Amino acid sequence: MTTNIVDKDGNSIGASDATVPSDRHFRNAWSLSGSTITEDLTASKLIFKDKVREARTPLLAAEDVIYMKALEDADTDAQAASVKKKKALRDAPAASAISSADTIAKLKAAWDTSTLGDSPYA
Repeated sequence: MTTNIVDKDGNSIGASDATVPSDRHFRNAWSLSGSTITEDLTASKLIFKDKVREARTPLLAAEDVIYMKALEDADTDAQAASVKKKKALRDAPAASAISSADTIAKLKAAWDTSTLGDSPYA
């Protein structure tokens, strides 16, 4: 039985016949060229942005709780800090480091740990 690898465009090759990237983080961005599989950077950026959105969802929910508590306490400093943090979370997928990355390594390094926490690409 032969295991096939299918790239993002539906092209397939036998796994034993292919040169495959060692990293599977961007598996859905793989592109087949002959017997070599590479990572399509444009598709990888979309996957990366989706991962950012996934990571920020619980952080935004937690920040909503913090904001509501600050609102109840009439703590304008805490409210302002919360608004700033939520803006940073909302803006995270549009970070210039993501759009300017020209390699997969630079894309992985674009994860903003100060906003999103630990990188899934470390």
